[in-house]
Amino acid sequence: MFTRIYNARILTMETDKPMFLGEIQIKDDTITYVGSMMKEGNVKWDKEIDADQNLVMPGFKDAHTHSAMTFLRSHADDMKLDEWLNIRVFPAEKKLTGESVYWFTTLAIMEYLTSGITAAYDMYFYVDDGARAVRDSGFRYVFCDSINNFDGTVERVEQDFLRLNQDASRQISHRLGFHAEYTTSREIMEKLAALAEKYQAPVSVHCSETKKEVEECRERSGMSPVAYLDSLGLFEYGGTLFHCVHMDEGDFEILKKRGIYVVTNPASNLKLASGIAPIKRFLDEGIPVAIGTDGAASNNCLDMFREMFLVTGLQKVVCDDPEAVPAMEVLRMATIGGAHAMGLSECDTLSVGKKADLIMIDLKQPNMQPLQNLEKNLVYSGSKQNVKMTMIGGKVLYEDGRFYLKHSVEEVYQKANAFAREILE
Repeated sequence: MFTRIYNARILTMETDKPMFLGEIQIKDDTITYVGSMMKEGNVKWDKEIDADQNLVMPGFKDAHTHSAMTFLRSHADDMKLDEWLNIRVFPAEKKLTGESVYWFTTLAIMEYLTSGITAAYDMYFYVDDGARAVRDSGFRYVFCDSINNFDGTVERVEQDFLRLNQDASRQISHRLGFHAEYTTSREIMEKLAALAEKYQAPVSVHCSETKKEVEECRERSGMSPVAYLDSLGLFEYGGTLFHCVHMDEGDFEILKKRGIYVVTNPASNLKLASGIAPIKRFLDEGIPVAIGTDGAASNNCLDMFREMFLVTGLQKVVCDDPEAVPAMEVLRMATIGGAHAMGLSECDTLSVGKKADLIMIDLKQPNMQPLQNLEKNLVYSGSKQNVKMTMIGGKVLYEDGRFYLKHSVEEVYQKANAFAREILE
């Protein structure tokens, strides 16, 4: 399959490379050319796309989410995190089945596509059914186990790690993980640390999301969650920590020493009153940051544009500094940062040899005009309405409001609503 996207404003996200007018050529799922417009040649293209001088850039990476939690959208709101989990979320999740997870995940994938998200780092149950939804849709996924004292085993984590990292196309991959310190016994965490050592692999986990979590961990261990998990050997090969809202001074040094990525989830943290993560401090310390939406139960939408604006807006106000976390830094978090946090370095920029995971932004809408600084337009005034096309692995999955998936929109909505009623009523 040979595809050409031409007459495009191209933002590769490569360091210090400015936006330019040109074209992108793709063979199957891989970019083979990015540069100025070429003269007509003898190449017979299977698909040619005239970008009409709209913007083409790498897709956003949702570096922390729980996709199938779409079934809890607007069901568990206006509650404290511990009550939200124990009263609404955990009881409902016990009623999930593999088939329901398949349809709830498919619904989430549709929403990701409309937001220009081309890959998601998903932590949830029924991994095989989630993987089936991903394969059927053509989306790109990195799975992360969420085992804890109530669900899952370290043996299963190892099985998932070995099974789901066999996809040569890297449409689906897997990384080690567990739910959180406060839901997981020391014995399980030590076994996971041994597994990380065995495969020299990073570990991902919810960490330091609320003050209560941090205080209770300190009561149990005498340390902050970051320090305690590090003391167990979980981060010998790095890791990805979701949230990181309430940090001790020593935590920053641990993150730097271990090469750990932070994934911030501002909408979810605001809605649950968890707090505001110290993003500017992370950046100042050289700690890499990515952005996630979290699940639809706590957000409630899977919208990277809203997350990007919140990341920068919140830092400006809490730091009392309008220069804090500028737009281009936020774009790097949402694209390159997310790709690296998820282990998808082949999907970070629009470069030769990289995967053709890209989006087209409609610039012919009022919120994108005038065309003075498109990077700032994206972060400060952009919205999902500007996503004109989403391509993953060289295949167009969403364009001009239409989905090109295995199932019709009507079927997905019908199945998701039916399963949600069955579980929640």
